[in-house]
Amino acid sequence: MKLKFLLFIFIVFFNANALAEEPRVCLILDKGGKDDKSFNQSAYEGFLKAKKDFSLSSESKYVTVREDAQSSQFIRTFSTEKCGLIIAIGFNNADVVGQIAPQFPAQNYAVVDSSVKGNNIRAITFEEHEGAFLMGAIAAIKTKTQKVGFVGGMEIPLIKRFQMGFEAGAKYINPKIQVSQSFVGVTSSAWNNPTKAKELALSMYGQQGIDIIFVAAGASSQGVFDAVEQANKNVTQVKKYVIGVDSNQNYIAPGMVLTSMEKKVDFEVYKTIESFVEKKFTSGVMTYGFKDGGVNWALDKYNQNLFTSAEIHKINLIKTDVIKGKIQVPDYYKVIKTTPTSP
Repeated sequence: MKLKFLLFIFIVFFNANALAEEPRVCLILDKGGKDDKSFNQSAYEGFLKAKKDFSLSSESKYVTVREDAQSSQFIRTFSTEKCGLIIAIGFNNADVVGQIAPQFPAQNYAVVDSSVKGNNIRAITFEEHEGAFLMGAIAAIKTKTQKVGFVGGMEIPLIKRFQMGFEAGAKYINPKIQVSQSFVGVTSSAWNNPTKAKELALSMYGQQGIDIIFVAAGASSQGVFDAVEQANKNVTQVKKYVIGVDSNQNYIAPGMVLTSMEKKVDFEVYKTIESFVEKKFTSGVMTYGFKDGGVNWALDKYNQNLFTSAEIHKINLIKTDVIKGKIQVPDYYKVIKTTPTSP
């Protein structure tokens, strides 16, 4: 009886220690939330895959920032609770990480879409201007009206980087093409205002005669997908298209999504968690573009019939020329001659 009791105590003690050693990861999503069909959802899916593939603590969790003040609350709470790795999505959350991380030097942080630096911060960034340039080229190849548009979320350098790349890509194909742009707003609420985004898109499709819109607006992007479906109900007009962003959004409005500019946020979140689990986590700014598959254009069953084989070859050739440096894509960050602590 005594032996059984000692064995029971040993098992309980062993399991408790094993549980305590399981790595804990906490993910903080921006206002768009895990169902934005874009940036946040991609990060969330990377987190879910890591939870499935690795032995993460049952206390690993995700939260969504609904109000700006929550960002600081979540990051500080997870830091004091010793969540082994804290991953913050979006520039608003990244700014707060930059402020709090020095106070917890033993804590590991990762930020996505920001170049915030720190001895304990991994900054995951992407060459958005490369992808946006290709989206502009695709829009110019396919437009019937020679008028294309860009709808951005919050008017910040990151989104202006998208806009500048898109316009440069369109004019690379046709220097005379008309490129219009609008932004949903100047505060963080711009990421979650599909009604305003829809209004902007309908104006472009209608009054301005634009037939292709590239959208980079987080959860607000859904308004542009709603707009393209509404605009295409008028069969007497030239068919309208939208170009998605961050994740493959071709499925949202099949036949009306020309393509999507993918940023492999899910993959990089997953790889960051993997490095943490394997005790190989490193700090520093990590940048991903065409050359390493961090950015790409989406071609699948939903949009394949929208392109000829010659067009696909031309698009991939432009991508290759960007990788080789034969095409120099303008970068808004360099144009404003600053390296922002957060885009």
